[in-house]
Amino acid sequence: MKSKRFEVLAARPVNQDGYVKEWPEVGLVAMDGPNDPKPSIKIENGRITELDGKTREQFDMLDTFIADHAIRLDGAERAMAIDSLDIARMIVDINVTRKQVLDVTLCLTPAKLSEVMSKMTIVEIMMGMTKMRAREQPANQCHVTNVRDNPVQIAADAAEAGIRGFAEMETTVGIARYAPFNAMSLMVGAQVGRPGVMTQCALEEATELELGMRGFTTYAETISVYGTEPVFMDGDDTPYSKAFLASCYASRGLKMRFTSGTGSEVQMGYAEGKSMLYLEARCLAVTKGAGVQGTQNGSVSCVGVPAAVPSGIRAIAAENLISMLLDLESTTSNDQTFTHSDLRRVARSVPQFFSGTDYICSGYSATPNYDNMFAGSNWDAEDYDDWNIIQRDMKVDGGLQPVQEEDVIKIRNKAARALQGMFRELGLPAITDEEVEAATYANGSKDMPERNVNEDLKAIEDMMARKVTGVDFVKALDKAGFSDVAQNVYAMLRQKVAGDYLHTASIFDEQFHVMSAVNTPNDYHGPMTGYQISEERWKQISDIPNAIRPEDI
Repeated sequence: MKSKRFEVLAARPVNQDGYVKEWPEVGLVAMDGPNDPKPSIKIENGRITELDGKTREQFDMLDTFIADHAIRLDGAERAMAIDSLDIARMIVDINVTRKQVLDVTLCLTPAKLSEVMSKMTIVEIMMGMTKMRAREQPANQCHVTNVRDNPVQIAADAAEAGIRGFAEMETTVGIARYAPFNAMSLMVGAQVGRPGVMTQCALEEATELELGMRGFTTYAETISVYGTEPVFMDGDDTPYSKAFLASCYASRGLKMRFTSGTGSEVQMGYAEGKSMLYLEARCLAVTKGAGVQGTQNGSVSCVGVPAAVPSGIRAIAAENLISMLLDLESTTSNDQTFTHSDLRRVARSVPQFFSGTDYICSGYSATPNYDNMFAGSNWDAEDYDDWNIIQRDMKVDGGLQPVQEEDVIKIRNKAARALQGMFRELGLPAITDEEVEAATYANGSKDMPERNVNEDLKAIEDMMARKVTGVDFVKALDKAGFSDVAQNVYAMLRQKVAGDYLHTASIFDEQFHVMSAVNTPNDYHGPMTGYQISEERWKQISDIPNAIRPEDI
């Protein structure tokens, strides 16, 4: 006889997920692994000669890079001598300021940072996030993609995402040669939706840098770093080459951050028997040492690996907190889908959503998931109302706000028409009125007419050969009668010259004022401090269209 209750439970979505018991030898342990090194540091003549149990003669290239560039030496031996439990208590103590915590944590080694995290519950990690994120106000980022690389749909979806509140938008491609169209469509649509939205196109690094330098994008984040030397070498990279690439972006006024996350080394077969969190702490130390202002982390595309082992989702939150303890902008994933369970996917996002991070998602899908070319997201366009109502339920700012249907239709139509005009003025393949109409009302690519892909690709090749830049977009938009959109795109290009948005955790308001850790730092130190939702913002969050009004009764 079988238990009928267990038959019912076995059929639940959560039991369709994959799970594995801890297997430290291959790195299948979330944190506090038995093979993790014990924290240690030794400094001689202003140089680290011992790091987490290794002498300098035993260092691999990550150890060397971290020792030489990532750890604040002044006070390091004193900070390392503080008991890890005491540091954990400092992080959650409202009487200890963020700056006082950073004075300690910026001096710590990767093993010490990992050990501190092992002392904290998930609630304490969340308390730490509330205090330690860099910028005062939380924000959000989305994916804008589709399976056909349809530029008209990208522009319309970006415009809608703009009025829904996203501060950053990211696209990628199904066909690599479509990248310039996707990037320019995203930028135009975003600036129609809300002035000041930053955009990027995730590609291989040389193309991504070229598009940024030409003015097709305004930031980048898919510059991956790893926690073991063999994984770096497998990708033909080193911490030094990544640091050089970071300087290339910064020298052209492009905001950028590195990407890393628990599970990547396991997935690539080179975890060296260490826990996922310890290896991620090394990644974050490399990021800090490279002088990069921030990181996209939180397992990201490898989330299925930590999610399969005990305490794995807690480890993801812990890696986000470590990035904040290193004074980095923290873009906290909640990205790739990983579970069949709606309950579990929401629980995975609770630490970042409720605590507030610099960017709660680094890829909320602004399309249905069938159109998400980043392998699907934990949240998508069909979850907009759920996200907004959770914000309303808990009185938290998750970076989004409710919208009216007529406003969405209007903004999607304007974005499609603006792109239509820009394509016409640049001599690109025509965007038909039928495409504009479809994009105005579409949910996804299934609702869009097909474009002539060969014609588009030939036009892209010709456009790139003609050395078209973002300045040409501005001229074309203005000539097409969309001077307000042209002004917004021009304002974004000017920001690259000013360089103010290269500061940690920078976003723009609608007047293109930069808000960052420099001029709007997080100063939380207990109740009624730090970010407080204003009356205006609370009205915006709480005013959902389907709520009954007293005057309607």
